[in-house]
Amino acid sequence: MEMEKDSMKSWWKEAVVYQIYPRSFKDSNGDGIGDLNGITEKLDYLKELGIDVIWLSPVYESPNDDNGYDISNYQGIMKEFGTMDDFDRMLHAAHERGIRIVMDLVVNHTSDEHSWFVESRKSKENPYRDYYIWREGKDGQAPNNWESCFSGPTWEYDETTKMYYLHLFSKKQPDLNWDNPVVRKEVFRMMDWWCQKGIDGFRMDVISMISKVSGLPDGAQQENGYGDFSPFVCNGPHVHEYLQEMNREVLSKYDLLTVGECPGVTTKEAAQYAGFHTRELNMVFQFEHMNLDNKNGKWNDAKTDLVELKEVLSKWQTELMGKAWNSLYWCNHDQPRIVSRMGDDSEKYRELSAKMLATCLHMMQGTPYVYQGEELGMTNMPFHSFYELRDIESINAYHDLVDDGILDHEKMMRYIRCKGRDNARTPVQWDDSDNAGFTTGEPWIDVNPNFKEINAKEQMAREDSVFHYYQKLIKLRHEKDIIVYGEYKLLFANHPSLYVYSRTLGEEKLLVVCNFSKENQTMELPDDFQGKDVQVLISNYKDIEVRKELILRPYEAIVIMN
Repeated sequence: MEMEKDSMKSWWKEAVVYQIYPRSFKDSNGDGIGDLNGITEKLDYLKELGIDVIWLSPVYESPNDDNGYDISNYQGIMKEFGTMDDFDRMLHAAHERGIRIVMDLVVNHTSDEHSWFVESRKSKENPYRDYYIWREGKDGQAPNNWESCFSGPTWEYDETTKMYYLHLFSKKQPDLNWDNPVVRKEVFRMMDWWCQKGIDGFRMDVISMISKVSGLPDGAQQENGYGDFSPFVCNGPHVHEYLQEMNREVLSKYDLLTVGECPGVTTKEAAQYAGFHTRELNMVFQFEHMNLDNKNGKWNDAKTDLVELKEVLSKWQTELMGKAWNSLYWCNHDQPRIVSRMGDDSEKYRELSAKMLATCLHMMQGTPYVYQGEELGMTNMPFHSFYELRDIESINAYHDLVDDGILDHEKMMRYIRCKGRDNARTPVQWDDSDNAGFTTGEPWIDVNPNFKEINAKEQMAREDSVFHYYQKLIKLRHEKDIIVYGEYKLLFANHPSLYVYSRTLGEEKLLVVCNFSKENQTMELPDDFQGKDVQVLISNYKDIEVRKELILRPYEAIVIMN
């Protein structure tokens, strides 16, 4: 399918985004917490990697109940991270290096310490009352049976006015009432303030959840007795109307990258959120491929089935083609490390599988996102004690499952080592000095003990490192339109170990072959790639021989162009 002219080229389609989780990136002042000046210090490292955009996880004022996703002041900087002057310096230094900055926009909810909520809970008549979702109880209980994302009910009883407020996440994260036009106006005014400051876009936290079904009915009862809120909250009745208003009032006035985190989104809905003509967002984050190993809920150690993974990723590639744009990711601050999750983090295969996974993702159509440390092949953390955990989700789940005798300590810790969000939040491993060069103080969360083997200093000095491989993948995307815009086609759909697909743009063709196993795999090259003129664009083994019958070694990845 030839793409329509007006949906062809955009800088954000050709960009590679690097996500920084500031608390764990680089500490500049020895307090054990990463900060803005630490980011500024490492901009040359990111420039060398070749990325175009930094997505900055929240740096706003926050009591940190959910590591900054509970915001008490949208126009202030968290003291632990620095000052607004530090932010302005970082923004300027990034722009000097040709790197854009995308802010995390968290507007489904605020902190309960935000001045709006402090006012809202004072009385039923307070002008800010309707900024949030307040309800009377039902038969002496919560207004409905919904379960929050962090365990327990979504309702918190407030003694002052004897009513309940809604919080889909922590009780310190009350949901904003987007049906109130004044709330929308306030949010758009704040967004415009950041745009005027010169930022380059927004990643929008759980943006598909801002519009709730009126009446807030009970959800289908789950095993634990709570109801599922998702049908009444995800992709709600007015979400597109509100995003189109946001686009009219703010987004359309600037040249921005916008990506919406959209739990529960389908390809059809994504084509509305991120359609080339819908005037909402540039792209969405979807979680279908990330939930394949969550068969019976999140807490398990199941592995993702490759045939299912291919089916899901291919559906997103083909069904959005020519209609909307994909975002490509394996990792973020909410997901475990991909090399431990879908690769092999043993010493023998860690680098090979990290490079293979990177190849598989970066050769697809969409904007790739690299999460800090992913470019080094950082692994999950060997957590053993409950006291090592910092993530509210893991801590609450531990209490729910272990305290109630559903799981024993050992099993729960094994599941947390597989799936816990803290795996992604251990400090970036800069070198082999104390605390991996992250801080001269006591780090807020333990450093992964493998930092002596896995660190940026060692990898930057070694040509065949994971870092240099990512650098090459990023460079190829900048050089070759086919990688950005080519049409995707899955081959060998039912092969249990090989992920093979082609990309086509005009007369050009690419073939991407990835072995997801530690056994040799054999495949016959498609006819188009059997000529003499084939060129190996990138591979994670040195000695490559392209034959009609290709023998793929453990975790081998190869990209061939005809």
